Amino acid sequence: MQSTRPLEPQKRAIVVGASSGIGAALVRELVHSGYKVAAIARREAKLQTMCDAINAAQEETAVLPITHNVTNYDEIPAIFQQIVSDLGGLDLIIYNAGILHNVSINEYNFEKDKSMMEINTLGAIAWLNQAAMRFESAKAGHIVGVGSIAGDRGRVGSPVYNTSKAAFHTYLESLRNRLAKFDVNVTTIKPGFVQTQMLEGAQRTFWVITPEEAATQIHNAVKRKRQTVYVPARWGLVGMIIQHIPSFVFRRLSF
Repeated sequence: MQSTRPLEPQKRAIVVGASSGIGAALVRELVHSGYKVAAIARREAKLQTMCDAINAAQEETAVLPITHNVTNYDEIPAIFQQIVSDLGGLDLIIYNAGILHNVSINEYNFEKDKSMMEINTLGAIAWLNQAAMRFESAKAGHIVGVGSIAGDRGRVGSPVYNTSKAAFHTYLESLRNRLAKFDVNVTTIKPGFVQTQMLEGAQRTFWVITPEEAATQIHNAVKRKRQTVYVPARWGLVGMIIQHIPSFVFRRLSF
């Protein structure tokens, strides 16, 4: 289905971590809204299948699949520049790549910890620094980071996952403060439980939403140029309560 609005400029977006879950839903959401999207993911076959299906439905090349591992930091500047050239510009970048290893309550595994920091935090910085430089120069653009409510406090479970998301949140806030005077928007997304592979094996979940519901809410936050958004919104109240629990009480909680 080709564009019915040929005179309107087409917006262009990058979604990093796009082959499944929230990322794949975001690609579909953006394409449906008229964006041309570069979809980036590590799993080539899964990514290609998704992009082929979207492009076939649109009857045009609406999505460009880019196979990339976000821990290959040295590759990112060249890939970023090539994508911007192929898209003909850039309006929006969403960093959604993330990993949560299962870590038992008495486990201290540096290899698991290292990979979570590399993907959840360092990969985000490597990609979003590129966007920040371009958007600052252009005095326009929107950066979105998909973090987690888990980054709001240092929980007993998954200490380094919590740390990786807390660091990501702080980085996004710093970008927001740095880029505001250049009319660049930065949005921090803090999802609760979303029905993705990351949720497999999780205990005591509630308020679980689909990736499609999450993508719609994230896109609404982009359109409204929000700063920090809990997905769904009711997690904001939970986050406020959690942040104000005294430390001597919080350390006794098992989540």
